This record gives sequence, C-alpha cells and structure tokens, in this order.
Amino acid sequence: MPNKLQKTNQPAVPLTWYANVLHHLTQHMWHKATGTTVFITGFFWIYLYLLKNPAFATTEMPITWVDTWIKFQAWAMPVYLSLWFYVSLPPALLATRRELYRYAFAIGVTCSIGLIIFYFWPTTVPNLSETRTMHASVEFLKSIDASGNACPSLHVATALFSAIWLHVILRNFASPTWVLMLNWIWCLGILYSTLAVRQHVLVDVLAGILLGALGAFVSLSFSLKYQRKLRIE
Repeated sequence: MPNKLQKTNQPAVPLTWYANVLHHLTQHMWHKATGTTVFITGFFWIYLYLLKNPAFATTEMPITWVDTWIKFQAWAMPVYLSLWFYVSLPPALLATRRELYRYAFAIGVTCSIGLIIFYFWPTTVPNLSETRTMHASVEFLKSIDASGNACPSLHVATALFSAIWLHVILRNFASPTWVLMLNWIWCLGILYSTLAVRQHVLVDVLAGILLGALGAFVSLSFSLKYQRKLRIE
C-alpha cells in the first residue's frame, strides 16, 4: 500500500505574470516608498535651485518645424504629469534591496549628468504659443517649473529610462504583448506631451532620448553581467 504521506517531485508551477507583479510590489514596500520620495525630493531641490540660480548665461533653444507644427494641447497636461507615477513603477517591481540600490544608483547617475549639463549650460524654451495662457493648469506649472533647464529634457530622459527598465522587468515576468505595448504607449505619450504643453522643443526631446537610452542600456548591461557572475559563483 503506497504511503500517502510520500512527497512527490513535481516541479513548482511558475507564477503568472500578474502574480509576479503583485509579489514584487509587496517586497520592501517601506524602502521603495521612502527611497522614491527622498530621491524625487532631492532631485527637485537641486533642479529648482539651478533653475532659479543659473551660473552662466542662459541659451534659448532653437525652434524646428516640428515645434511649430505641433500646437498646444491642454489634454496632454495629465499625461505630462503622469511621469511622477510612471517613474516609480520600475523600482516598485524590483524584489531585493540589492536590485533597488543598483537601480537608484543608475537613475541617479543619469539625472546627475543632466543636472551637471544644466549647471554649465543653462537653457530655456522660447515662447511658442500664447494659447497656453488660457489654461490655468499650464500657468500653475510655469509658476513652479519655468521653461528652463531645457536641454536635455530630464522629463524625457527619465521616462525613457523607466520604459526600458520596465520593459525588461515585465518581459522577465512573461507579460503578454499588450502589457509591453501599453508600457511603450505610455512612455511615448509622456515624450509627446513635453512638446504639446510647450515645456520643451524637439532638440531638448532628442537630447533627452539620447541620455535616457544611454543610461538605461549601460545600467542594464552591468546588471546582467552581475547576475551572470552570481550564477557562475
């Protein structure tokens, strides 16, 4: 008679992608919430200080035909502001403190490069549209974040950095194609919104894309090398 208590060697059932998301969201929640808040607060303090106290003469960025073609669009303001939730998603989906520290270092270096550029080369966006004065939300934004520290756009750089990391994380969870596409649609919406609300011009956006992509690919490359090293050891 077989022993009913005998253990079977059945392989563990892998978690679904959404179960993986929920599992990772619940890991080190205190560190994630505190770290993200401290990082954003510190970044804004330095950013606004450089904005209000430029060390050198401010350069006005050139306008391209794309900037004149894209008109002001008030609907883009919520998409523009959604960045501050969007950038919190990649660290929220990391499982260990070591991963969180590596991610914080990577995004910190990327933002620091932008801030160093702002110090030595202050830039501003020209007045592209008078229609924005009709929208209170835009006027409130301008009262806090004037059209300075324009190039590279750190709004664009951090959005693209987050999108690339989020794509890799979600792909590792075996997420369906529609989830991966939603991530990129959100990212592209944020990038477009920077032009649509007149906070940046095309040159700023292109420079931000370069900075964000470079920061993400370099940091992910080091992260993958580190993971391979751990598997070998």
